[in-house]
Amino acid sequence: MKKSALLTKLNKKIPVLTLDVLSIPFAWYLAYWLRYNLKPFPNELISSNSLQTIVLLMTVQVTSYYYFKVYRGLWRFSSIGDMFRIIKSVVSATVLIIPTLYLSSLLHFVPRSVFPLYCLILTTLLCGARLTRRAIFDRFSQHLPNTLQQRVLVLGAGKAGEMLIRELKKHPAYHLIGLMDDNLSKRGLEIHSVRVLGASRDLPELVERHKADLVLIAIPSARSASMRRIVGLCEQAKVAFRTLPSLVALADGTVTVNDLREVNIEDLLGRDQIQLEWDKIIAHIANRRVLVTGGGGSIGSELCRQISALAPESLMIIDNSEFNLYQIEQELRQKFPQLLIQIVLLSVTDATGIDYHFQQFKPQIVFHVAAFKHVPMLEEQIRVAVKNNVLGTKIVAEASIAAKVEKFVLISTDKAVNPTNVMGTTKRVAEIYCQNLDERVATQFITVRFGNVLDSAGSVVPLFRRQLQAGGPLTVTHPDIQRYFMTIPEACQLILQAMVNGHGGEIFVLDMGEPIKIAYLAEQMIRLAGKQPGQDIQIEYTGLRPGEKLFEELFHESEQLNNTEHAKLFKARVRHLDWQELTRTLRLLDNACEINNVDELQVLLKSLVPEFKSSMAVDAITL
Repeated sequence: MKKSALLTKLNKKIPVLTLDVLSIPFAWYLAYWLRYNLKPFPNELISSNSLQTIVLLMTVQVTSYYYFKVYRGLWRFSSIGDMFRIIKSVVSATVLIIPTLYLSSLLHFVPRSVFPLYCLILTTLLCGARLTRRAIFDRFSQHLPNTLQQRVLVLGAGKAGEMLIRELKKHPAYHLIGLMDDNLSKRGLEIHSVRVLGASRDLPELVERHKADLVLIAIPSARSASMRRIVGLCEQAKVAFRTLPSLVALADGTVTVNDLREVNIEDLLGRDQIQLEWDKIIAHIANRRVLVTGGGGSIGSELCRQISALAPESLMIIDNSEFNLYQIEQELRQKFPQLLIQIVLLSVTDATGIDYHFQQFKPQIVFHVAAFKHVPMLEEQIRVAVKNNVLGTKIVAEASIAAKVEKFVLISTDKAVNPTNVMGTTKRVAEIYCQNLDERVATQFITVRFGNVLDSAGSVVPLFRRQLQAGGPLTVTHPDIQRYFMTIPEACQLILQAMVNGHGGEIFVLDMGEPIKIAYLAEQMIRLAGKQPGQDIQIEYTGLRPGEKLFEELFHESEQLNNTEHAKLFKARVRHLDWQELTRTLRLLDNACEINNVDELQVLLKSLVPEFKSSMAVDAITL
């Protein structure tokens, strides 16, 4: 089989090699002809010496062909890289033949001007043959039956657009109609013979005029607001559309047809790409012992992935879900086989277990992600919320101090601001405790607060996907309800950035951009599924759930945000509480959990967070 494949390959190369070899004597004699002004050249140059010269020249030139890998490229896909290989092979052979002829005593018979003429002629012959073959192939592929081709408009006449057009021309399934770009100076110009017909706002008109079947969005740097506008225009034109991944995903700088994908909800709601101080982040994580609580969840697992990529000395992952721990362990051990990973199946409310593992592992940096976060569920289970989100945080914080942890990063939520639910209130109490504890210990306690994370467990996006698969309806609590959104990777990157910027006691608030209406999110997910909202899939409004707000806030009016060294991070002013009163209230919360006194838990939470407005309102009492 191998021998047969080799013979087949050689048979395909024989015509190409034959042409290239025959081009050598042709170029050599044509150089002589030009040297003597297109007149017959002296007879003494046509002799046995001339035959020896040709044999040596062909030997050197063919060797140069193979040395510079001239035959790696396919003729029909000849590119600038192939042309450069040809030029290097011809120039190198021309330079080498001079000392070869000199040593063979044949240089005397060759006029010196023949060498540069030969070099130019052979290069023209070889490159011209390949480009002609490619032009014929491209012309043939563009004249396939229309029924077999998709008529394509490309949006974006930048570098990504240029590479995409070059790739599309190799695929006969696509017929390129034209380009669109918002840079007015490019209007009327051409890229690889494809003309810029207009701007993105002209998309519906161009689609209708040229009967386009597909719009390809070649703007990997496009912001989410731009993507929403472009997708809206495509939907208005009722045309299919695809996009290229982000600049991060195209890190190798190449673009292929296989990179094209459907626009997803992250493209429309994800925020602008952020610049991180990776050198500082690496310096904080590399060769350090890092511990993550809740490391099996959506945010915790992504945080573990990013930390693992920064080469820590070791990583301990604590989670109370056996399945989640198993999944993240298998993934990390496969991707980072050299990393020392310790997996601990444990609840953060288990003080004995937490203390033991902290003392054994001696972490230097702790990311406390573990928390219960389902708002309606926790409204009815206040004891569980307090025990996990408040007392669990206290247990992990005290274990960190005892283990001499350098930095403790608490992951919080925008629901902790002016909370109307138990979940947000318990996270606010955890913030207050860590902020006030920071002033009394060597460990630096840092809080990071942000809004909703796209596609996290229990969030609205997976819910909508399940409802779409079931044929609808998509359930939205209120037509005007809106939320801030970010992607899971970005949330984790900003957590790492806050860890670097924090020195203890801060609450970092992430710049979440503009809030998005959940109804808009539902409509877009229906459209991205190829259906029409209100026709194919209905949207049903079910009413606000217990503890749910129409609008989330990222900071309290008394916190007064300040800028930090990073443009996407803001720092909220700390609100101090009397330490003795705080610790006393936490002890009372612990006691109330032990006896399951829900009413007392409500009162105690209200005393710590006066702005708490519960759906089961209880008047605060003086403690």
